[in-house]
Amino acid sequence: MARDPVFEPITRRAPELPAGLKLPRIAPTGDTMLEHALTRRLAPEGFPEHALGRMQALVLQLARVQHHGPRAFERLTFDSPQLLVFAADHGIADEGMSELAQSMTCEHVLQLLLGVAPVNALAQLHGFDLTVVDAGVASHIALPGEARRKAALLPRKIGHGTRNLLLGPAMSQTQAISALHAGMDVVRHLPGNVIALGDVGVANTVSASLLLSRLCGVPLVDACGRDDFQGAGLDDAVLEQRIEKLSTAAARHRKALAPLDALAALGGFEIAMMAGAMLQAASERRVVLVDGYVASAAALVARGLSPAVADYLVFGHRSAETGHRLMLIHLQAQPLLDMGMRMGQGAGALMAWPLLLAAQALLQR
Repeated sequence: MARDPVFEPITRRAPELPAGLKLPRIAPTGDTMLEHALTRRLAPEGFPEHALGRMQALVLQLARVQHHGPRAFERLTFDSPQLLVFAADHGIADEGMSELAQSMTCEHVLQLLLGVAPVNALAQLHGFDLTVVDAGVASHIALPGEARRKAALLPRKIGHGTRNLLLGPAMSQTQAISALHAGMDVVRHLPGNVIALGDVGVANTVSASLLLSRLCGVPLVDACGRDDFQGAGLDDAVLEQRIEKLSTAAARHRKALAPLDALAALGGFEIAMMAGAMLQAASERRVVLVDGYVASAAALVARGLSPAVADYLVFGHRSAETGHRLMLIHLQAQPLLDMGMRMGQGAGALMAWPLLLAAQALLQR
């Protein structure tokens, strides 16, 4: 007699990945003995337990990332910190999903390369080397005249922007895998043990919202708040039209349920490359400092492909988008800051960097 499926045990099966996708091995960082030793070391005499609050959790996470091998843990070290900003265009922008012209993606990249974007000042202040990765900007990136480049540019273009996901998948599975591998390769050739990740791309918050809805089961109307569309505030009619278009797109790709399939159908080249960068950085036991909504969408994909990557992710801030708050809840992540920012480009991640330096100092006393 067949058993009623209601009473069958619920199991979580890892999605089957295509043979062409080569994921690096990521070791979980759990270490009870280390946590016990450091908790005693952090506790100031005469203060209650957990007097340092969430700072203690940050210290322990960073220590777990950096401690491996038989030697006793001594202190946190941050060598040659890197900021990677991945840039790409999105075909869904053709549907009026942003008040910004698509050309602004290239314009923002040029600002980064010329050193005039706000994040350039933060990178210089904190000693981060800044690299801009062209993951799929629709136009050619060229500096004007004799302008001097203030940041490195890596051409890793998978395509001139993704396709309009309202009409078909944003990218093929082959392109998604190529973008993941490209992100891994970028990190593989960078020095240091800290990677901060940011993004540039008009309408990329739309892809972030669609991935949140698909991978976490959040209703699309909740994932796409009024303020989540780049540009000025929307009236009710325009907002309703945009949600209706995105609902149609989500229905078209309703079979894209696994992380890789959802990434290909609904994501962007920069999101895929950031996910690959996170996986590679975690496999090398680097601290991964995650920026805002779009970078967190990449973290959602990366965690779906390799759950152990979550141990290495430090979420710098909670951005102003409604969807980011919901995404962080599903990621079970506590961001270090909540400043109401929505700039992208890694600015929020670098704003949080002094807290990592404070964690380092607490273990040096």
